Amino acid sequence: MTAPRILVADDEPLLRAELVEALERLWPDAQLVAAQDGVEALRLGREWMPDVAFLDIRMPGLDGLELARVFGARTHVVFVTAYGEHALAAFDEGAVDYVVKPIALERLARAVERVRARLASPPPDLTHLVSRLRPAPRAPAWLQATVGNTIHFIDLADVVYFCADAKYTRVVTDGLEAHIRLSLKELADSLDPAAFWQIHRGYMVAVRRIASAARAEDGALWVHLRGHPARLPVSQRFQYLFRGM
Repeated sequence: MTAPRILVADDEPLLRAELVEALERLWPDAQLVAAQDGVEALRLGREWMPDVAFLDIRMPGLDGLELARVFGARTHVVFVTAYGEHALAAFDEGAVDYVVKPIALERLARAVERVRARLASPPPDLTHLVSRLRPAPRAPAWLQATVGNTIHFIDLADVVYFCADAKYTRVVTDGLEAHIRLSLKELADSLDPAAFWQIHRGYMVAVRRIASAARAEDGALWVHLRGHPARLPVSQRFQYLFRGM
């Protein structure tokens, strides 16, 4: 029998390493690969076609719930979460299993046994589960941002892009640059991922303002904006967003 392929996706390096090490001990004949976030997990999932995926529910880029929707038809999913209410609901809905952080080896061993027993059967359809667990959109209609001692109320529809600036985020509109007292990661968690794409660890852009994506002579990919002179870099991990452009 071919060795099963296991994908581990968790954005916390220590927990990811601990989970991989534990799975190597509990499932020694398996092949393992690890992803540091949801975007990398999606790429590895498409290239590697894993039989089993241990997915952290909350990750930047794409979370474990969205990955489960993508992988569910061909991959057995085990949710890894610090949030018990998510895990219990996932188990009740028929997901293979779950483990709660911090991970107990005995609990992980039981999850491994269950998923090994189910490998001969098709994975369950997780579409309904993901829809039920997906929290309601939290995207605000406007943001508060400061310039000096002045607080500006900025409509999200006016935002061209966001830029990481130390522990703050710079918001750029056509006529204003101001600062938000949130990191880019914290801000990204509250925005609609269909309306704003993170294209670099330091940049998030309004999709409707993207005019084109062009590759420079050195191979770097850059986004050109509609009606704005800025040119924004696209890091390697986010270039998959532009394959259709």
